[in-house]
Amino acid sequence: MRTITMYLIVVLTLFMVQNSVAQEDYQKTVEILKEQKLSVTRQEKEALKFEIEAISKRLEKGEITQEEAEALKMEAAEKRALNIEDRIAIINNKVSLLERNSGEVKELDTLNYKFAFQIGFGDDDGDGGKLLGFRLNENSDRIEPMYDRRTYSDLVLAVGLNNAIVEGQSLNDSPYKIGGSRFFEMGWQWRTRVFKNTNFLRFNYGFSFQFNGLKAKDNQYLVSLENGQSELQEYDYELDKSKFRMDNLVFPIHFEFGPSKLKTTDKTMRYSLKNQFRVGIGGYGGFNIGTRQKLKYNLDGDNVKDKLKRSYNTNDLIYGVSAYAGIDGFLLYVKYDLNPIFKDAVVEQHNISLGLRFDL
Repeated sequence: MRTITMYLIVVLTLFMVQNSVAQEDYQKTVEILKEQKLSVTRQEKEALKFEIEAISKRLEKGEITQEEAEALKMEAAEKRALNIEDRIAIINNKVSLLERNSGEVKELDTLNYKFAFQIGFGDDDGDGGKLLGFRLNENSDRIEPMYDRRTYSDLVLAVGLNNAIVEGQSLNDSPYKIGGSRFFEMGWQWRTRVFKNTNFLRFNYGFSFQFNGLKAKDNQYLVSLENGQSELQEYDYELDKSKFRMDNLVFPIHFEFGPSKLKTTDKTMRYSLKNQFRVGIGGYGGFNIGTRQKLKYNLDGDNVKDKLKRSYNTNDLIYGVSAYAGIDGFLLYVKYDLNPIFKDAVVEQHNISLGLRFDL
């Protein structure tokens, strides 16, 4: 009897605590809903402002007449007024429903709730069997979408031809093979709209790993001299491959120009760059994180591969200018290192790249 009494006390205590917590939770939900009514009017007014500006721009361009513009503005204002009225009515109904039922409302909202698999033990069937079932929990991880999102991010990949412009010489006189010298770049960028009411100008910034390869002509390879200089010299054996590579970590910054399409809904406003032409102009700065040379040749019938990892007196600091142009995420890309490849070189060489860039 004493044991049963203790169990009853525990159960009653838990029930009272649960009711108290549930009461606090539903009252908190009611307060949040009441605060949302203020946000509804602000969102709809902001959306109306953007629609009016878009209509005014069409009028300035001569796409519509003054009468058509006034009719469109009136239609937009009526739509937003009805949106405010309906959305506030929905919130008021939710508040009334919660208050009438003290927060105990049965509803199925797959956006606001998430499934949880529950296993328990008890005497539900009278024989102490196992209980299996599903229950719905309030999804605390749900995040409402931002109405105006100004910053986006992309994975950036670029690939193409690489070479060096030697001081006093044209690119045709370069000691490196044009077809065999290539570059690869991989990084991440953020794109932020500069102005509040137009997306014509964006500020792009991020980080990238650059891998610039140079293949020497005429059976030559790169040699570090005792005086700190580096130069190409002819190799003792017939080379099948002579490739020098510089790996850089850089931080690109670009100003991007181009049109975009405005898309608005009751809850969001977005500018889309899909199928739009754009141009980016800027530069980059960073560090050389590694240099290496790979030589392949045949020695007495054996294929030999030498991998030499040295500094070759290359510059540690990397900085240059870059630009791109294209449609959507398919872009023509060019970059040029303002820093010489080698320190204190008698004849300066500057890396240059031309290829394709993909913003994914």
